[in-house]
Order: sequence, then structure tokens, then C-alpha cells
Amino acid sequence: MKKKISIILLVLAVFSLQSCMVSNSPKMGFFDNPYYDYGGAKFTSINVPMFLAKPIVKKALREDGESEELINLIKKVSDVKVMTVENGNKEMLGDFAKYLTSNNFEEWMTVKKADETINFQAKQTGDVIKKLMVTVHSGKELVFVDVTGKFTADDVSRIINYSEKNDVKKLTSK
Repeated sequence: MKKKISIILLVLAVFSLQSCMVSNSPKMGFFDNPYYDYGGAKFTSINVPMFLAKPIVKKALREDGESEELINLIKKVSDVKVMTVENGNKEMLGDFAKYLTSNNFEEWMTVKKADETINFQAKQTGDVIKKLMVTVHSGKELVFVDVTGKFTADDVSRIINYSEKNDVKKLTSK
């Protein structure tokens, strides 16, 4: 009996860790369309299970002396998908924006900084945001971050303010 339980746990662990793998194919709604002409764009998709990522992120934030408030915001996130696109174009970005609008995403904010444009779009029910899509456009390089969870507009505002106070590029280059 113990051997059967061990085998089942091992199989479950293998299946859950497979989602950590980096893929060279698009793994987000609009980009799964095999009939769309992506014009030579190269995709990299990353999906890390949150049960693996949350403890690491919380530990790193505590070690850096970050506030417990920011750590509590991380607890509200249930899934994060990141996809980068090399050789993207403005037409693709425009079609993606139309896709989000047709799927009930509302544009929240657009931030322009030097040669980068950052768009925040949210899908919400009442005051609760269930999905947040962050799109970063810099030349022909695009980054899409799809965050799923249950947070409020105030939570998102705190995260944006945190990233503006603490230059994110400095934090990620440590």
C-alpha cells in the first residue's frame, strides 16, 4: 500500500513540475491561433506553478527587508504566465488589444517611459480583479504578463507605486 501511494505522489510531482518548463511556442489565448500570421515572431513562454514560486518570492522579499504589505499582495496571486516575443510588430499588438477588449478586459492605464510602453488591462467582476494583463512594448520586443488572482484596484495601485519607487531594473539585476 505504501508503495502505491509513493508511486502516485511521484507521478503527481512529475506532472506538476512539467509546467515549469520553458516553451518556444505561444501559451496565451490570442497567440494560440494557428491561422494568424505572426510574421517571423519568436515566442518564449514561461509558466511556473505558484506553489513553487510563492515561497521563493516571499523569502526573497523578506530578506530584502520589504514590507509585509507587499508580501501579502503576493499571496493574492494564483497564477502568473510570462511570454516574450522577439520580432513582434504593432499590427500584432493592435490585434491583441482587440482580442482583450472582446474578452471583457478593460484598459486601466498606459505608461510611456523612454522607448517603452506599458499597458495594464484588467478583467474584473465588481471590485474584484480576476485577471491582470500587463503588456510591455519596446521596439520589436514584447513582453506579456498574465496574472490571475483575486485583488482590488487598490492592490494593483500599491504594486505600481512600489515599482515606481523602487526601480524594477535595479531590483532584477541583483
